[in-house]
Amino acid sequence: MIQRIDLRGADRDAVDYRAAVPRADFDVEAAVPAVHAICEAVRTRGLDAIRDFGQRFDGVTVDDIRVTPEALRTALDELDPAIRAGLEESIRRLRATCANELERDAVTDLAPGARVTHRKVPIDRVGLYVPGGLAPLVSSVLMNVVPAQTAGVGSIALASPPQKEFGGQVHPTILAACALLGVEEVYAVGGAQAIAMFAYGVGPCAKVDLVTGPGNIYTVTAKRLLKGQVGIDSEAGPTEIAILADDTGDAAYVAADLISQAEHDPLAASVLVTTSERLADDVEAELDKQVSATKHVERIRTSLSGNQSGIVLVADLEQGLDVVNAYAAEHLEIHTEDASSYAARVRNAGAIFVGPHAPVSLGDYCAGSNHVLPTAGCACHSSGLSVRAFTKSVHVIDYSRDALAEVADHVVTLAEAEDLPGHGAAVRVRFGE
Repeated sequence: MIQRIDLRGADRDAVDYRAAVPRADFDVEAAVPAVHAICEAVRTRGLDAIRDFGQRFDGVTVDDIRVTPEALRTALDELDPAIRAGLEESIRRLRATCANELERDAVTDLAPGARVTHRKVPIDRVGLYVPGGLAPLVSSVLMNVVPAQTAGVGSIALASPPQKEFGGQVHPTILAACALLGVEEVYAVGGAQAIAMFAYGVGPCAKVDLVTGPGNIYTVTAKRLLKGQVGIDSEAGPTEIAILADDTGDAAYVAADLISQAEHDPLAASVLVTTSERLADDVEAELDKQVSATKHVERIRTSLSGNQSGIVLVADLEQGLDVVNAYAAEHLEIHTEDASSYAARVRNAGAIFVGPHAPVSLGDYCAGSNHVLPTAGCACHSSGLSVRAFTKSVHVIDYSRDALAEVADHVVTLAEAEDLPGHGAAVRVRFGE
């Protein structure tokens, strides 16, 4: 079901570990023509285009794309109490970690009367996208909304695809989560057309400053095309898990965790990096046993047997660390002896789950961490969604006349060195020169 890649005899100084572990074929460029047409249609035809795409892609006609307050209240009233309790606990934990992420203004006094303040300012208005294709990702409501609210964003809009099963309405569990969080501006719009709606401001939805949230290849492509017109968090591709394990790893746990990510999408990647051939054999046996007992068998089998998934055999954990740092997984689990020490040496991962009792599923819901994370190796340069994504930095420069006089000659000299005499003149004029 799952391929093996043996790196034990590789020349560690010559091998490119980034290429040694393959990824899913997620070609954003190939989707550009189709998505460009969708975005242009939304820009030029507005609501008519959004309704047309809802009919074409979601199989429903939505007359009023904005969800009514009554629908939000009803969804919350009818929510299963156990689901509500789970959401409330997830919100409580996420709010606690987000509160600790808030950055205070940094004030630097460089000389008497010379002060620079590094001020953190929340984004004015954001558009949050929540997928609803293969699964209604209600947890993504929390992961987008809570950090935005904690950052102090004043205006929040959320979009999720209309569901044929629910008469063209957004999935009721997603609506209930919005109501629970106090989000009142919700749109039954999916895919690239939702991103274009946010970017251009269409119908009842005013233009936003920033769009965040995961989605399929069309959503990701729309974010790429509209970046600049609107800010984006990232271009997130198919989900992925890597597990670094030695012979202390529990095969049943490892197999279950690989399956948990494969369940998301046929393109999802599940990668085990291990020093133990015995564990590799045991995990394969567990996969055969556990997959047949799951609900989404075909989706999981497609993911696990795809080129993007595999069991990678390494000579030792040092080589294993080199592999996982090069792979830069969205989610990385450490199933080794003294797991915390190896976790501390990981530089590139969206989130790190330490030991046998911290599965990725915990992070998806109740760990208090955020599950909107960089994929496709982007963890080597990018971070997951957090409060910081919903703020911007502004330098406030406050100098007195005496403080300016202290550095005036330096400013003039440097301005002349750059052949920008007007810059120097703007300082001289303040001293009657």
